[in-house]
Amino acid sequence: MIDMYQRSDNKDVNDSRQPGKLERTGSPESSEPPVSSEPLQPIPDHILKELRILFVGYNPSIRSSRTGHHYANPSNRFWKMIHLAGITPRLYASHEGDELLELGYGFTNIVPRPTRTAEEITKEEYAEGRKVLLRKLEHYRPKIVCFVGKGVYEQFSGNRGRQWGFQPDETVPGVREFVGPSSSGLVRMKLEEMADIYKELAREI
Repeated sequence: MIDMYQRSDNKDVNDSRQPGKLERTGSPESSEPPVSSEPLQPIPDHILKELRILFVGYNPSIRSSRTGHHYANPSNRFWKMIHLAGITPRLYASHEGDELLELGYGFTNIVPRPTRTAEEITKEEYAEGRKVLLRKLEHYRPKIVCFVGKGVYEQFSGNRGRQWGFQPDETVPGVREFVGPSSSGLVRMKLEEMADIYKELAREI
């Protein structure tokens, strides 16, 4: 069931976004709910129909599983990266991710099982995740699907050796595909270099 993690409301998206300095104006990180000690579980998708961008990661980190928030590992640079790129009007924290639905941005992963690193994902999990993600794209039809990591795109599409940015192919007709670097702290690319790549995405929304 691809709707098992769907947010039930369908708010109108806010078209306002401006690039800016890394200044947080929202809730401080200290307001984040306590970390769960329960066994690791997948985290809910943040997804609605016809989003401006659906961001697709590898799978949840241990920290994301414990908190229930996407890109929650303190070393993950996702939130800083998309703000520097001009995709969000301010710097959001991981526990504010649900608010990005109001901007037309959603989140999912190609594999739901939390792990410490993407290297722990099995071929079988990628194969199943590819099918599930395809069904999500066909059902929700975002304007752009953004693969946060070239490996995510390669596992989904089967294409190798592609450049960063928008791709010439559309697996689901009408859903544009964008490939950007992973925001993991294990990636050696500098934050500013990563943001520069995502600026191409910002220009199209």
